[in-house]
Amino acid sequence: MANLKPGDQAIPFDLPGVDDKQHALADYADKEAVAVIWSCNHCPYVRAWEDRMVQIQSGYADKGVQLIAISSNDARKYPDDSFPKMKERAAQKSFNFPYLYDETQEIARAFGAERTPEVFLFDKSGTLRYHGAIDDNYDDPSAVQSHYLRKALDAVLAGQAPLTAQTPPVGCTVKWK
Repeated sequence: MANLKPGDQAIPFDLPGVDDKQHALADYADKEAVAVIWSCNHCPYVRAWEDRMVQIQSGYADKGVQLIAISSNDARKYPDDSFPKMKERAAQKSFNFPYLYDETQEIARAFGAERTPEVFLFDKSGTLRYHGAIDDNYDDPSAVQSHYLRKALDAVLAGQAPLTAQTPPVGCTVKWK
């Protein structure tokens, strides 16, 4: 499981984005909630959830929520996960959230991220309130029974602790160097 547990404070980062800008976690300190999601280009689980990530950002942006996707995969072994390919994927899928590159894998190791996708949801104070999967059915959006991230976001936005603070992340493993 991840190094960070619900109740832990966020670990700062400053990473390059596909928009050719640097993105620090501190840049989003004004947000009510920030969901940091480990991602990549090639993983079929990520690909299955990408549209839902875009929908969640779209549906919650006006409520002060920011999704941030981070790829930490080894691009030498997985060329589809290279920074130039990340730029292509973000444009192709019309990502409405920052897509950042953790080339050194330092941030993934600090968070203890193990899977793609893997969600770390922080409240306004930077406290981890939910860790795990986006929902309970990567394969079929119409068959989702429990919208883990949406429920956690709703709770955090209401000033409450999510009923479910942790679920097992489902997806490919982070591809370590």
